[in-house]
Amino acid sequence: MLANMDHEIYTQLAKTKLLPLYTATDLSCLDKLEEVLIKNDVRFIEVTFRSELAAKAMKKLSASGELTVGAGTVRSLKEAEIAVENGAKFIVSPAVVPEVIDYCLTRDIPVFPGTATPGDIQRALEYGIKVVKFFPADIYGGIKAIKALSGPFYDVQFLPTGGIDKNNFVDYLADAHVIGVGGSFIISEAAIKKDNGITADAALKELVEQLKEN
Repeated sequence: MLANMDHEIYTQLAKTKLLPLYTATDLSCLDKLEEVLIKNDVRFIEVTFRSELAAKAMKKLSASGELTVGAGTVRSLKEAEIAVENGAKFIVSPAVVPEVIDYCLTRDIPVFPGTATPGDIQRALEYGIKVVKFFPADIYGGIKAIKALSGPFYDVQFLPTGGIDKNNFVDYLADAHVIGVGGSFIISEAAIKKDNGITADAALKELVEQLKEN
């Protein structure tokens, strides 16, 4: 079975261009998180399995139907199953994990396997996956690496994460082979807690404005 690259989530991501990577350690921040994302029309969130509250956070953020909630740092079939049971609509892995990919393909769930080398990308392509995570982007050559990889992998789009921030994300998005960028720089629990979302809202608004200008 090959990936369905016509899935609407790819279209939505290409339009939004920002994929917030969020680690939940305090569920009381989630209402404000959702409010800020909706206000700025960034209706994507990747909740990582880097905390024990990941599943609960996915379930809570999925409840309203206002956000497209996905799961990140998915390294096992068990995590993929838990994520989908709790409302995740897409899966992001730090590497190419065959059991996770197989699970997602049988359920028509977009999966973004983590890649860093030509070998990784080729393995993803064998599943028909043509949008891959590029991680950690800064360590593996950043936008220069993506440009180089886009030569032989001309039909692949990249979702870079790692080392991306408000100062360089526009440079990544200027490349036609970059579908969007991910990271905690977009919004974070720490930013929300700082002053009940005021700082987080202002920072996200600034990112969205930068997108509009470019």
